[in-house]
Amino acid sequence: MTAITVNGKIYEVASEARTPLLWVLRDELGLTGTKFGCGIAQCGVCTVHVDGVAVRSCQMPVGTVGQRAVTTIEGVGSTTVGARVQKAWLDLEVVQCGYCQPGQIMAAAALLAANPDPDDNAIDAAMSGNLCRCGTYVRIREGIKHAARS
Repeated sequence: MTAITVNGKIYEVASEARTPLLWVLRDELGLTGTKFGCGIAQCGVCTVHVDGVAVRSCQMPVGTVGQRAVTTIEGVGSTTVGARVQKAWLDLEVVQCGYCQPGQIMAAAALLAANPDPDDNAIDAAMSGNLCRCGTYVRIREGIKHAARS
């Protein structure tokens, strides 16, 4: 058994240390907001925060989490920045199909926590690894700007 902290709660997980964090979150803890996309850390759909840093949970073995705090889409709204990003997404109707949006929101929240007033270049750099098959990139950028202003 391994103890991990997710969204402020300590969980004992039975998964092997090499099991990707994504599968522990979804299958063992029932936190299904974090999605599976590509499985090779290229699409960003599985993005979560580990000590506030956006990481791809599909490639992070649960055994490497240690004492660091994991935040998922289910918990990001309890942070000031995460709540602002979620509100901006709703205010501007950023979502189209929605599949990639948990990862988009997590990446945007990490960006704004590190850089509260990003310009277009900073937004593009931070979000470049998060793919959206519906092409809502313009709305995502506007959502980030809206959250930064709020």
